[in-house]
Amino acid sequence: MKYAKIGAILYVIWGLLHVKAAYDEFLLGASIDSGLIHGKINQGAWDLLFFALASIVIAVFFNWRNDVTGYRINLVLVSAADIGFIIFVLIPGYVAFFPGILGPVFWISAAVFSSIGNKLR
Repeated sequence: MKYAKIGAILYVIWGLLHVKAAYDEFLLGASIDSGLIHGKINQGAWDLLFFALASIVIAVFFNWRNDVTGYRINLVLVSAADIGFIIFVLIPGYVAFFPGILGPVFWISAAVFSSIGNKLR
């Protein structure tokens, strides 16, 4: 059970990190002229915010209790978000490796601890 709780805490940290990233992305969108790119950046910030909030809620209410459904949902949700970030933002170098790697580090760590907790049910 302790592994599932560690995983839940790491998912919450991942979520909080991405709430901040969504805010920063929204500020970026606000800094450019109105138009399609402005709208798409704001849409991306909105989407990222809800990925983050969903991961936090699932971690608190499901992963903390080592619930198998919550385990699967957060594993897929956070993986989908961070794989896209790694492929389209981190690898091409659009953000600095550090702190850009923090999200993936928390994702992988949360997935590992949650998986161990799930296996030890």
